[in-house]
Amino acid sequence: MATVLEIACRAHAEQADDARRWHDNEAIRAWSSLPSLMAFDLYVPSAAGARDPMVDDGAGPLFLVMLEFPSPAALKQAAQSRDFATPLSSLPAGLKLSADPMERLSYPVAGQTAALPLSAPFSYSVRYHRPAEDEARFVDFYLASHPPLLARLPNVRNVICYLPVQGIDPAGLPSADYMLGNEVVFDSIEAFNAAMASEARRQLRADFSRFPRFTGRNTHHPMERTRIVG
Repeated sequence: MATVLEIACRAHAEQADDARRWHDNEAIRAWSSLPSLMAFDLYVPSAAGARDPMVDDGAGPLFLVMLEFPSPAALKQAAQSRDFATPLSSLPAGLKLSADPMERLSYPVAGQTAALPLSAPFSYSVRYHRPAEDEARFVDFYLASHPPLLARLPNVRNVICYLPVQGIDPAGLPSADYMLGNEVVFDSIEAFNAAMASEARRQLRADFSRFPRFTGRNTHHPMERTRIVG
């Protein structure tokens, strides 16, 4: 288990170039030097062609950054550093960032006895936003029920869940107010599409119908991941 800081950039699609230039010219240089940083991943929207026949949530964030640390204490120290805050002062107008510290839980997939390192480039990023009638019950049900089903998706490489961490304020950036995150990882869009057309995907949708009641948003976004550091 590791601790990550997700930074999501949301804006109009026509600002995608501004967002990428800011990330490439400002954020990478500063955040690559954060103390105790273990990994730095950039997620951008997948090229056309990824298809989940069960849901279509439209355009997602212009990018996600995942900064991985060995502990909440290490993340907190990094989030209070000058290197973390410096690029925020040059964020282009119109770009909005959220920052969410989370614990990353990795699960073995079918045929494995332990979770493998994150290496495949295609990720399906799923987030459950507050509120729920009983958040603790929702999270407990999800963690007990959903990851074993996700692990049955054909050709899935990684199954990951994310749980919010309290008590860390990353330079005053607002939270996206998640109660839970999920990520399934594949080698390619074609492998993802085949998994989404499988019986395992239909079983996951049936499990979704059994979730304890929640009224927050539930978003699904196909993303391409690039390892920057680590």
